[in-house]
Order: sequence, then structure tokens, then C-alpha cells
Amino acid sequence: MKFLLEVNVDDGRLAEDPVGELGRILRYWGGNLRHYAMKPGDGSAIYDSDYQEVGQWRLVAAGQDA
Repeated sequence: MKFLLEVNVDDGRLAEDPVGELGRILRYWGGNLRHYAMKPGDGSAIYDSDYQEVGQWRLVAAGQDA
């Protein structure tokens, strides 16, 4: 199984403060993972601190294309 995290750092708050916003995103989603079964197909949108969608995370089966 693969955990894939994709964030567009050219959008929204990430463009203004990429280090701060990406750190916040990683902390938030790291803590939020306990709400998922952690099986292929799980995933969710990722939002910046202005609640603008800037990416997604997802779990895929090993060998499956990202």
C-alpha cells in the first residue's frame, strides 16, 4: 500500500508562506489519520488555513498508479 500526499505550493496561503502552511497541513493531517481505516481508496482533500483546497492525500494498493 502507498500513502500519497499531493499539495500545490503555488496556490493560496502556500504561495505566501510555504514552510508555515505545509507544516500546518502535515501536523493537521497526521493527527487526523486516526479517523480513517487506512485501506486502499481512503483519502481526502487538503485545505490551507483559508480553507481553500490545495491538494489531496490518498491510499492506493501497492503497484497501482498514483
